[in-house]
Amino acid sequence: MTITPDFPEDYRAGFVCFVGRPNAGKSTLTNALVGQKVAITSNKPQTTRHTVRGILSDAKRQLVVVDTPGLHKPRTLLGERLNDVVRETLLDVDVIGFCMPADQKPGPGDKFIAAELDEVRRGRRTPVIAIATKADLVSRDQLAEHLIAIDQMGDFDEIVPCSAVNGEQLDLVRELIGDRMPLSPPLYPDDVLTDEPTDVMVAELVREAALEGVRDELPHSLAVVVEEMLPREDRPVDKPLMDVRVNVFVERPSQKAIIIGRGGSRLREVGTTAREQIEQLLGQRVHLDLHVKVAKDWQRDPKQLQRLGF
Repeated sequence: MTITPDFPEDYRAGFVCFVGRPNAGKSTLTNALVGQKVAITSNKPQTTRHTVRGILSDAKRQLVVVDTPGLHKPRTLLGERLNDVVRETLLDVDVIGFCMPADQKPGPGDKFIAAELDEVRRGRRTPVIAIATKADLVSRDQLAEHLIAIDQMGDFDEIVPCSAVNGEQLDLVRELIGDRMPLSPPLYPDDVLTDEPTDVMVAELVREAALEGVRDELPHSLAVVVEEMLPREDRPVDKPLMDVRVNVFVERPSQKAIIIGRGGSRLREVGTTAREQIEQLLGQRVHLDLHVKVAKDWQRDPKQLQRLGF
């Protein structure tokens, strides 16, 4: 389907960026608004490592939702580069959604981001909507206290609580963002849900599966790269098979042992979980070939960061 010129004169389209500290619910909110999984989620901080665009279209507007890494005080070169990605993104969007989870009191990390947003808005008046995510996890009284605390943090255009898990007030979030988008024709065809390259989405699904159940220090050391994706030759037309070869990088041999597990048991679990997700994404059967490799201290090595796509 192609973009049709038959859109209303008051049609609005633009970019909204969700920011917040790590694990603030940005990716879950992105997926809920788009209505399909376009960003991986995990209870581990700093799950998102690059901008992910999910596209939401209806008769009145098109929102290009940009999920970003969590803004934080970096301890590695990777952390610095992730923060740079967020800052660059903030300069190019029409609306900013500042996510602050309702089950955690606003703290130094939120104040750090609020100060960053003040800097961004100094040159241009980008609307900022404060979003109290994970509202389903707290009582009404706790939510009211959280909203008051948010209001005291800065000058926001709107403050709205929502739950991406149960859909509470998602329509309102969509309306508040959409009403602040510029008048514009659609930016993407209305059947497109993301502009993420397929190999990047495959790598992210493998990383999501690998993140489950690992110790706190390991998630930051995980990087995933798709080496190749090739259709298997000599397959029946109605039974295609995609061969996918993926490298999982860690920083130390001890971490490699954790990912592989006793007798390869953990790596098989990761492969099974990731393969099911990849088959849903590609709409066909997949043979997933996983390899775990050590890239020593890659988070602090400029050359290795570049090779791994950062």
